[in-house]
Amino acid sequence: MDQEHISLKNAQLQVDEWIKTYGVRYFHQLTNMAILTEEVGEMARIIARRYGEQSEKESDKNKDLGDEMADVLWVLLCLANQCDIDLESAFKKNIEKKTRRDNTRHINNPKL
Repeated sequence: MDQEHISLKNAQLQVDEWIKTYGVRYFHQLTNMAILTEEVGEMARIIARRYGEQSEKESDKNKDLGDEMADVLWVLLCLANQCDIDLESAFKKNIEKKTRRDNTRHINNPKL
């Protein structure tokens, strides 16, 4: 698989292959939802301290935001696999929905 440009479909396949090879099995969907929430929290902590008003703790300064985002994506891909969701197709549909619904909303927003 081309690691330079990976599609969501291929990412889902890679996660599934990894789980079957190294992970024994998927955690239950509810467990993965809790893990997803935990991972989003770790990502939020870095963003809040690095870009928000809170000061960054010395122990957080070397945390890799990209790695935390990848953890979020990993668990989301697991959940998509478990729920039989083709994320690539869902993402394309979501962009189309947003484009139809919001094609002038943000352009005409004086706050932006």
